[in-house]
Amino acid sequence: MARQFTNIAFTPGVKEIQRRYGSRSIYENFLKRGVSEDILTAKETDFIAARDSFYMGTVSSNGWPYVQFRGGAKGFLQVLDEKTLGFVDFKGNLQYLSVGNLSENDRVFLFLMDYRHRRRLKIWGRAQVVDDNPELIKQLADVNYTAEPERVILIQVEAFDWNCPQHIPIRYSEAEVAEMISPLTTRIQELESKLAELSQ
Repeated sequence: MARQFTNIAFTPGVKEIQRRYGSRSIYENFLKRGVSEDILTAKETDFIAARDSFYMGTVSSNGWPYVQFRGGAKGFLQVLDEKTLGFVDFKGNLQYLSVGNLSENDRVFLFLMDYRHRRRLKIWGRAQVVDDNPELIKQLADVNYTAEPERVILIQVEAFDWNCPQHIPIRYSEAEVAEMISPLTTRIQELESKLAELSQ
């Protein structure tokens, strides 16, 4: 199981707070069972491919964090290899806060949510903004998605971590609700047809 994220996330300040609140020994044992490098496996690849959105955090030159929602067709964030992610960055409100932050600090954090199954995946990485590469945009873009592509963002994965399901509210997308009620709709139509026959 991946443990590299602790080298990034567990700063001296975090470790001190863990000691203060009594969880430091838990994570010391956690580290002993871990591996030194995080590789995206089939589990992460399948999870990422099923997402139609994620949250992306960057840091500005004045030290302020910034989180932006990224959405698209399901699977628009793609696993290119066991250490690399890529996605097409679509035209938005033209503020370019994330891209501007990445021009000065390539550190990036992705937060991927699956509310239906109460799962979440955190990814730390280094991002590269790729402008003027139509071939790469063509490779990563979904031709059925109508948003206007502007550039590609490639992310070299440094670490990832699966969070526990605790405190995640269960929510369903419109497509998930449609899938769930489809058998009910079909059954209702069957019963209405039978009622119509009986009334005749």
